[in-house]
Amino acid sequence: MALFLETLIGGVLAGTMYSLVAIGFVLIFKASGVFNYAQGAMLLFSALLFVTLLKLGWPIPLALFATMVVTVIGALAIERIVLRPLANRSTMTLFLATLGLSFVIEGLAQGIMGTEVHALNLGVEDLPIFWGDILISQFDLYAAGVAITLTLLLALFFNKTRIGVSLRAVADDAGAAQSIGINLNFIWQVVWAVSALVGLVAGLAWGARQGVSFNLSLVVLKALPVLIIGGFTSIGGAIIAGVIVGAAEALAETYLGPIVGGGIQFWFAYFLALIFLFIRPTGLFGDAEIERV
Repeated sequence: MALFLETLIGGVLAGTMYSLVAIGFVLIFKASGVFNYAQGAMLLFSALLFVTLLKLGWPIPLALFATMVVTVIGALAIERIVLRPLANRSTMTLFLATLGLSFVIEGLAQGIMGTEVHALNLGVEDLPIFWGDILISQFDLYAAGVAITLTLLLALFFNKTRIGVSLRAVADDAGAAQSIGINLNFIWQVVWAVSALVGLVAGLAWGARQGVSFNLSLVVLKALPVLIIGGFTSIGGAIIAGVIVGAAEALAETYLGPIVGGGIQFWFAYFLALIFLFIRPTGLFGDAEIERV
């Protein structure tokens, strides 16, 4: 039982880091219907910029503030220069635009800041914590706390502020929202800026865990099963699905890995996502499309 609980808790805590990445996708998709494949590259760029400023001798608070400013400005520029002119194009066109944008951002980031792996120390050591016979990672606890706090802040922002209410109106019906005076361009800029900040938090968490390198942009692939299971339009769904994926991966690796030969954690999340596509294509909390003919 101790092994089961330890594996389950470790998987749940690790799953919150998947959720951090998925939330950035949800925000943009919910507001504009765009699957922003460049989210992983933006995550990489912000983490690389932060660790580079630290290596130049900047104190952590100043480096964090500067990274936030540059990240938000970059996100606003992407929305204004790249996505807005393509607003009326097909979904596939928008997806391909973000796909190409991801390579541009990755090349720019590594061209300016180098391609070597950078160690990132956020002041939280990955020390073991014992709860009786159960071993828990201290870093995973902090990461889970950050994910939960960020989710609560986003929930307050989108449910209690005028901008948040406008965003929900745009998500429900962009045409109707525009007809009552809501500025779609402003809402999209806010969403891209918030998504960039969420990506920064996710980039720092993943960078501290596995180092800041090109592979950091590939965490976007881990977000896909989370989005499919939780739903592309639900922030809460991203959190719950991340927990499900993290726990399922850990348990499958522990109990099924010895049977199938190990390595199950690399594909088990996609197996779960495939099941959900057959059973509930919109995910646990996704909005089903209603078509009238």
